[in-house]
Amino acid sequence: MVSATTYTKADFQAPVETRWCPGCGDYAILAAMQAFLPELGIEPERTVFISGIGCAGRFAYYMNTYGMHGIHGRAPALATGLAAACPDLSVWVVSGDGDALSIGGNHLIHALRRDVPIKILLFNNRIYGLTKGQASPTSELGKVTKSSPFGTVDAPFNPVALALGAGATFVARTLDTDKHHLPAMLRAAAAHPGAALIEIYQNCPVFNDGAFDAQTDKRTHDDNVIALEHGLPVRFGAERERGVIRDSDGDLRIVAVEEVGEEHLLVHDATRQDPSLAFALSHLGEGDGGATPIGIFRQAPHERHPADELAAELRAAHASFGERQLQALLHAGDTWTVGA
Repeated sequence: MVSATTYTKADFQAPVETRWCPGCGDYAILAAMQAFLPELGIEPERTVFISGIGCAGRFAYYMNTYGMHGIHGRAPALATGLAAACPDLSVWVVSGDGDALSIGGNHLIHALRRDVPIKILLFNNRIYGLTKGQASPTSELGKVTKSSPFGTVDAPFNPVALALGAGATFVARTLDTDKHHLPAMLRAAAAHPGAALIEIYQNCPVFNDGAFDAQTDKRTHDDNVIALEHGLPVRFGAERERGVIRDSDGDLRIVAVEEVGEEHLLVHDATRQDPSLAFALSHLGEGDGGATPIGIFRQAPHERHPADELAAELRAAHASFGERQLQALLHAGDTWTVGA
């Protein structure tokens, strides 16, 4: 149900001081969210933000909505329960790369697998910010941090690839400071009936400053960002002179458009049920620091019921179970009386 009331950004701004480090990308994401939510026409009291531990965890305090600052990694689990119990709510999860992909990894993949109707914003700054600069699950190989003084030895997680592997039906990537692209991704995620994950490249100016300069700096943006647009050939560059093709073995490769012709470029199809092409796109630029795709990787149409619909069907099917049968079930088998 959508309210007939017209809301503004101010309706979603909590009357408290916003406190992150100066220059933190979280400010830009918060402003984009507060400006976008009025479009949905959903009352602030029917909107919920659930966060875990980390700098991103403060997000819930700054939204004039219901919210909960959960424990480390458990935001998807809390949101799953809320969405199942109250399907009329708009439920958003805010989590960082450390929170979502380390201790919260299993909660994240199962929320996506179940296609719970929650929208997950994964702030990826490739570092633990709140605990002052340790390597996170997305830190680059060889990254020198307080917890890896000789450089990390673990290959980093790719959040988009992980989400696709978990069966997520909506997966996107965007940039914290892109005032046009970020709201567009939020809009698309909100319209998706099932689970949605948006990885947001987010700068940490204190402990990992410049991690995404290649993508966000206006001087290098065009050469380092591959904008994925459904139904269009995948090409990029200041003059759109480069593109992506799919070789006969299925591998993706970046080429000069004038050498192969636009007709041979890969045409992006975000609605494919088979996630293999989106998975291949998610790995472009990985490791070599090359051009990185942003946009919607997968926006699969629903051929199965979201979790809330399935839960409603189960409740309706067993509505006649009755209080007496329930009591019989609860007291069946081995029982005992405390204090007897």
